[in-house]
Amino acid sequence: MSGQLQLAAGGQMLLAAHTQSTGHDSSSSGVLGILSGLANGKVGDHWYTVVVVHEQPTFTPQIDAAIRQSIDDKPLPSAVTRAYEMILPSVVEVVGLMTDGDDGKDVDESKHRGPVERGVGSGVVIIDNGTILTNLHVVNGAKRIKVTFMDGSESDAVVLNTQPQNDLAVLRARTIPDDLEAATMRSTGDLSPGDQVLAVGFPFGIGPSASAGIVSGLKREFRSPEGQQTLTNLIQFDAAANPGNSGGPLVTMDGEVVGIVTAILNPSRQRTFIGIGFAVPIENAAAAAGMPPF
Repeated sequence: MSGQLQLAAGGQMLLAAHTQSTGHDSSSSGVLGILSGLANGKVGDHWYTVVVVHEQPTFTPQIDAAIRQSIDDKPLPSAVTRAYEMILPSVVEVVGLMTDGDDGKDVDESKHRGPVERGVGSGVVIIDNGTILTNLHVVNGAKRIKVTFMDGSESDAVVLNTQPQNDLAVLRARTIPDDLEAATMRSTGDLSPGDQVLAVGFPFGIGPSASAGIVSGLKREFRSPEGQQTLTNLIQFDAAANPGNSGGPLVTMDGEVVGIVTAILNPSRQRTFIGIGFAVPIENAAAAAGMPPF
């Protein structure tokens, strides 16, 4: 047993620290002090407090091993998984019913005089009263609009506003789930090429589906295949998107919406993804909904 006594002559403390041999190499162990005694004493005109501390070892290798084992037993979710889980409650499927008498259920063309036309896309809830952003081309000309929420409930929806120059439509669902969550929107001011993003929606009506990628560029232009419309100030991304993703959110790894997926570039007639997608910045989309800019 060895000991050391230190006096704080100008104050009120006398510290005595005792070190007990543990049989372990001090180079491979940490030290944790344990309070084991307290006493008061007087030297001359000064009162002092004596604190006795015993040193006990902790073993860093053991702690490291325990942490590694905990991670192995329950791995942390990836950034993409966390982003998907955050945005998912706010994603909806949007169907524009273009044919009179179409109730949105399984198509039975024998009940109709001609083919049943539908616009199938995605949307994102931006206000928890059932306000939804989607693409105008998904619902343009629809006799009726149906939205399906993540809890499986369905509702008719009406168009509140449109922004044709950005291919945006603002919908309001007539009935909503009790626990409906609105997405968090984020300014694109600090968005840069190379940032990770996630597109969530219903490609070809399958979903909700998630695809991850990066921002490929900013302030891009896109001309529709028919040449009837040119969209500007777009976010270019390479996360897979296909028909049905239109109107869905493009989100950061924080699960925050920075854009509304609106188009894919494919010089052929296949209308499938070849690595170039475009989204309308959320600032434009928020303006369409009458929301203040960031």
